[in-house]
Amino acid sequence: MKLLVDTNVLVAALVARGTCSDLLEHCVRQHVVVSSQPLLDELREVLKRKISQSAVDVRAALQLFVETFTLVTPDTLDPPACRDRDDDIVLATALAGECVAIITGDEDLLILNPFRNIQVLGPSAFWKWESEHG
Repeated sequence: MKLLVDTNVLVAALVARGTCSDLLEHCVRQHVVVSSQPLLDELREVLKRKISQSAVDVRAALQLFVETFTLVTPDTLDPPACRDRDDDIVLATALAGECVAIITGDEDLLILNPFRNIQVLGPSAFWKWESEHG
């Protein structure tokens, strides 16, 4: 399955062992994880500014994701779909990557479930959904 793991889940996976890190490891091993340059740029900014990761650690994480994820080029959503317009890039990336699901903790995205036949699921909900549809 093609999946998009949103920035908030990636950050959680990087900063602590737990649900999100287990989920990311599983998705990388069992599925195709899709992302885009705008989402990796967002991840870089969050890790540097909000999480205060060192430049070396940020570069290492991004390099790992570039080598592991399938990168796509999203189109602009027209009309915009999310109440937080900054989240439209997540939806556009999932569409461009032909994803079956977006895994996120962002309520502005979760409220859209499903979005154009793409499941929008929190990390815990993803495990249940995958067991039923995987």
